[in-house]
Amino acid sequence: MTPIDLVVTVCAVLSPTTCEETHLVFSSNASLKQCAMAAQPYIAQWVGEHPKWTAVKWRCEYPGTNRKASRDAVWSAG
Repeated sequence: MTPIDLVVTVCAVLSPTTCEETHLVFSSNASLKQCAMAAQPYIAQWVGEHPKWTAVKWRCEYPGTNRKASRDAVWSAG
C-alpha cells in the first residue's frame, strides 16, 4: 500500500475563522482522487476524537512531494 497524506482543513467550532491544516495518513492503492472521495469516514473519526474542531475541506497528496489531487478532488464539507 502506498501512503497518501489526507490534508484536512479544520476550523475551531467556537471560532470558525480560526483554521489550520492537519495531515492524516491514508494508506491505499487508490489514486489521489479516489482517496479524496473515500476520505469521509476517516475525517468523521478524527472530528469525533477532536470535538472542538470541524472539517471544512480536504484533499489528498503524496507525502513530501506537494503533488496534489486535481482541483476537482478538493472536497468541501459545506
